[in-house]
Amino acid sequence: MRRKLIAAVGVAAMITGVAACGSEDSGASKDPKDRNETLTVWLMVDAQSTWPELVKDVNAQFKKKYPKVTVKVQYQQWADKAKKLDTALGGSKFPDVVELGNTETMTYILNGALAEIDPKKYDNSDTWIQGLKDTCTFEGKQFCVPYYAGARVAIYNAEQFKKATGSDTLPETEDDLLKAADKVQAEYGEKDKRFSSLYLPGRYWYAAMSYVAAYGGRIAEYDEGSREWKAALSTPEAQQGIEHFVNLVRKYNKGDQTKDEQDHANVMANEKAALLYGNGWEAGSVIDGKNNGNPKLEGKIKTAGMPGPNGKALPSFIGGSDLAVVSKSEVQDLGQEWISLFTSEKSQEVLASKDILPNNTKQLEPLKQKESTAPIANAVPDAWFTPIAPGWTAIEKEEVLEVMLLDILKGTSVTDATKKADEKINELINKAS
Repeated sequence: MRRKLIAAVGVAAMITGVAACGSEDSGASKDPKDRNETLTVWLMVDAQSTWPELVKDVNAQFKKKYPKVTVKVQYQQWADKAKKLDTALGGSKFPDVVELGNTETMTYILNGALAEIDPKKYDNSDTWIQGLKDTCTFEGKQFCVPYYAGARVAIYNAEQFKKATGSDTLPETEDDLLKAADKVQAEYGEKDKRFSSLYLPGRYWYAAMSYVAAYGGRIAEYDEGSREWKAALSTPEAQQGIEHFVNLVRKYNKGDQTKDEQDHANVMANEKAALLYGNGWEAGSVIDGKNNGNPKLEGKIKTAGMPGPNGKALPSFIGGSDLAVVSKSEVQDLGQEWISLFTSEKSQEVLASKDILPNNTKQLEPLKQKESTAPIANAVPDAWFTPIAPGWTAIEKEEVLEVMLLDILKGTSVTDATKKADEKINELINKAS
């Protein structure tokens, strides 16, 4: 099975020469003080901008044990990281440790690009958040370490809601939320025809699939009998969720309905939206003047759990990052030890202090009671994730879900659009497996 997947997924250069390179025991017999190698670590810019002191502290701890080892931390941008990594893995200059978004990991696992790790070497591995752990697991083996978690919540302008409804607290049910949104729309939409009391971009497939999950649907399902993944967007449950989402977009998004969610925090910053469904950290982006935010809104932007259909909370996509050791690395043991320090309980405390969700349920628990993190922390346990299926990255890159949503917004029936999407998803899954 795995050989077929490796051959199908491609990027064969990634695994060229793996057998000739070092294993996780490489250098393990040497005295730590005699190790004189270089460890290259790729982290995303989030670490550089938000918790640089953690990187500095971990490197200092590592230096005490390995005084002659040089640790090179190189910060990457999300926009071009994958392309740069693919190129690096196909050559002779590649990172030893790499941060991956949790939707990226399976591609590299199937390519054989990541080294297997032993969870027992890492703090709180017995309570790792399941949605993150699953993204690192294939055929019962672990290939990366959960780094931090994320979930989507309601982000809203409390001042606007209070003026229109008399309350700055977001309603707890969707019925009440939409009644409140109607009042906010009446209050602000008359003067500004492009104002959206609830701003849901039409191509925002993460949000659309949250509504699918709310009705019990899935993007794809694993058939135990055939041991194969099969697309499931044509099921009644999935179609109901998609239709619900599209109806909300049509009614409440007064801007460009064909956009995705990449700039929706800026839409709120420009006071064109009263309510978003986004990552918890995006509440900060709304008021961040250095990144096109609006500092005048400080103190007015709040977060809350997003109400969903049928009187329940809207299931959130579980986002986050993982850390992995590259299988071609000749210093795998050093890479694993660096990751162990960077994801230790002490390190996770640093992330939690900055309202970043830790990688384990043990340290997540206190954040459920903290006002600033309660909405996002409480969204994690019931969160959903994309299929752990071969071809998923291809599905994402092909933008099957976005095309489906746009087709529906342009007038294609939900039945026809989901049938077309299922056919494409099955084609990509079959091609990869």
